[in-house]
Amino acid sequence: MTEPEALSPDPGIFRAILHPNRSLSQTGFLLVLGFIGFISFASGIAFTMMGAWPVMGFYGLDVLAIYVAFKLNYRSGKAYELVELSPDLLKITQVQPSGQSRSFDFNPYWVKVLLNERPDGSANLKLALHGDEFEFARFLNADEKKDFAQALRNALSTARGAPAALA
Repeated sequence: MTEPEALSPDPGIFRAILHPNRSLSQTGFLLVLGFIGFISFASGIAFTMMGAWPVMGFYGLDVLAIYVAFKLNYRSGKAYELVELSPDLLKITQVQPSGQSRSFDFNPYWVKVLLNERPDGSANLKLALHGDEFEFARFLNADEKKDFAQALRNALSTARGAPAALA
């Protein structure tokens, strides 16, 4: 889910949890793997009947490789970023798939949201403070970064006591 997962109703407070997109559900994964396994098994049987029995093992390795690739992909999907804003603090917590987290604190009065859109359609979302830049939300696509940048700018404006800008 790339949209802010939870927004607080309190004025001047913003909270969003950013997740990488995973388009295939667990059921879909099982169906795809079952289909690939069935096709591989049927092809392996055909080759075995023609006398090329070693091919069966390679089909099994293909299914195993696809299984491992999907599991690694789902594991990386456990990463997320938590963006919390109060009138006194903007805090970004990056949580790795392993559960290890790093937090970065910013003064909301001095931080600036930068969105660098490139001609190829990609974008970088950064926070700038005293000449330093901090990139975050790397797993969002360019449109999601643009929407999130505007939402965060509005929340920062509200936290600073100014009226939010219209999108």
